Amino acid sequence: MIKKIFTVALVFTLNACADLQQVINQLPQTGTTIGNDQIASGLREALNLGIEKQVSKLTQTDGFYKNDLVKILLPEELQQVDKGLRSIGLGSLADEGIKALNRAAEDAVKEATPIFVDAVKQITFTDAKNILLGNDNAATQYLTGKTQTPLYEKFHPVINSSFSKVGADKIWTNLINKYNSIPFTNDVNPDLTDYVTSEALEGVYTMIAVEEKEIRTDISSRTTTLLKQVFALQD
Repeated sequence: MIKKIFTVALVFTLNACADLQQVINQLPQTGTTIGNDQIASGLREALNLGIEKQVSKLTQTDGFYKNDLVKILLPEELQQVDKGLRSIGLGSLADEGIKALNRAAEDAVKEATPIFVDAVKQITFTDAKNILLGNDNAATQYLTGKTQTPLYEKFHPVINSSFSKVGADKIWTNLINKYNSIPFTNDVNPDLTDYVTSEALEGVYTMIAVEEKEIRTDISSRTTTLLKQVFALQD
């Protein structure tokens, strides 16, 4: 799970390589001075809002399962299981197996917010400048670089535990045993923990990217004075 926050895109059309402060100095004065600290604070605020708004959605029931952007489907090696079960009238069991994978991801993503918040706190003005001067997913790329390893390390054991918590382990043991009992099929025993962990991470970053795009392009998404001041620089 994880596009990206908020740039001075139109201003940089005039001078994409200019230092951010030079660009700001050239803007018409509106009576309000935006300093380096405010720019960094505005970016932190926007990221925190995105995390609160979008990542929290993933922790709810069906946050993954009914969201086509992030829904976890079966890995390639299990597609044959799905097809085999449906061929013998066990489509509802196959559907339950997919739902169980998504339930585990929804449970695990609750562990993500503190790691993201810590990464956001570390953003400096230099980081903010690079993000604002970067491409449309620069903020999500920043968070990915800062959080991907610790999130994987946090998610993996939680996903493993979540399989038991949401009943996915029993569902998939039953599902795979039934598939393996079908004549003329090759037995499977996939590593679902690693797969769901990676898919859950991808889902998190995807939703953060959604929020970043909204703040970059939709003025109504800038819900505080600071956000309006900082991101007015790109309009």
